[in-house]
Amino acid sequence: MRLGFLASHGGSAARHLTAACRAGELAAMPAVLISNNSRSPALAWARDAGLSTAHLSSAGYPAPDDLDRAILEALTAAGADTLVLSGYMRELGPRVLGHYAGRVVNIHPSLLPRHGGRGMYGDRVHEAVLASGDDESGATVHLVTQGIDEGPVLAQARVPVLPGDTLDTLKARVQAVEGDLMLRAVRGLATSVTAT
Repeated sequence: MRLGFLASHGGSAARHLTAACRAGELAAMPAVLISNNSRSPALAWARDAGLSTAHLSSAGYPAPDDLDRAILEALTAAGADTLVLSGYMRELGPRVLGHYAGRVVNIHPSLLPRHGGRGMYGDRVHEAVLASGDDESGATVHLVTQGIDEGPVLAQARVPVLPGDTLDTLKARVQAVEGDLMLRAVRGLATSVTAT
């Protein structure tokens, strides 16, 4: 498997999976990281880590179809066969989704389908969990489809919502399980693809 990453900010999933690849814990090769944010820590980290990188955003490609085409060209030029969204804050276009159908994974900081959908990302998700009175939260890795957070679930990790939890304490508990959850899901995806 050759992994392509899309990230807007820190890129924690990209970092975790790249470390797992290099430690021999994941039979894959990190190939490229693309960011829509020229100042993202993920882009700087990927350059330092020796990954191919690209900054592709609507600033340089104002027509959505042109940006979609540019992202697909950068991914295929790097030989990426599996795409990992690592905190990517933009919707994917139909070219990328079509080319990588069944091979695009994303992590969401709740137990989907609860607290998912348009506008539900980052701190907003944890705030919604706390406001709902849920007694558990967690993270979900799912396949990406055209609908926001609607693709098939590959793996989930659950964490308790504790009395007195704040946004920061709940967020920290969820983030603590995300890296290993993503690793498990990508391993499973690799196995299912190899078996077919």
